[in-house]
Amino acid sequence: MKYHEMTSDRIDRVKFRDLLHDHFDMSDDFFMDRVFRAFDKDSDSFLSQEEWVRGMSIFLRGSLEEKIEYCFNIYDLNNDGYISREEMFQMLKTTVRPTGEEELEDYVKDLVEITIKMMDQDKDSKLSLEDYRTAVQKERLLIEAFGPCLPPRQKLEEFSDSLFNSSTTTSLP
Repeated sequence: MKYHEMTSDRIDRVKFRDLLHDHFDMSDDFFMDRVFRAFDKDSDSFLSQEEWVRGMSIFLRGSLEEKIEYCFNIYDLNNDGYISREEMFQMLKTTVRPTGEEELEDYVKDLVEITIKMMDQDKDSKLSLEDYRTAVQKERLLIEAFGPCLPPRQKLEEFSDSLFNSSTTTSLP
């Protein structure tokens, strides 16, 4: 689906997932759903033009702080203001593959423990937004520690180029 072909007033989950896949090579169903939910502020299962523009603004050109808050909200699966060990385990289990003989469960448990030690600033065994922010500011690569929720740089640049260098008039969905 070409971006400029999308002309409806609202975007549903299927169109959005197609866009993430076609333009940003995102293919993890779990995280594509979480990205949709982050964009869908009124939780009506559709993206209005305003939700689309605000979400894409952060997705494409957001500041580090905006992206930290966006990613944290994606990773806070139960919306309680924390990323718990259980949430980390659930997300990492879908995205990592052990090398060698180690079992997936044990491998993911080890990763969760390493992550808690590295990112949990206040040592309460869960990550608050402040814990996450501090860790990401120290090590930028941790922004997507639990799974893909931002576009790869190359795809972001290709998408931006197609939007801003296109001779075809683009209409927002």
